[in-house]
Amino acid sequence: MNTEQTVVVKCPYCAQEFEVLVDCSIEHQEYAEECGTCDRPVELIIDVSPEGEAAVRTRSEDV
Repeated sequence: MNTEQTVVVKCPYCAQEFEVLVDCSIEHQEYAEECGTCDRPVELIIDVSPEGEAAVRTRSEDV
């Protein structure tokens, strides 16, 4: 199983896509990462399946 996976996500503010590197050894994570285009903080909600596949949701910090 890979312990890291690159996932493409979309900024909820400007709709620009960018890559995030996910640590698949952690089952659930929540943190903010800055969009490289609009410089706004994007909240990432990451869940890793038992098979090691990462599912990443994004949301604005305004919610």
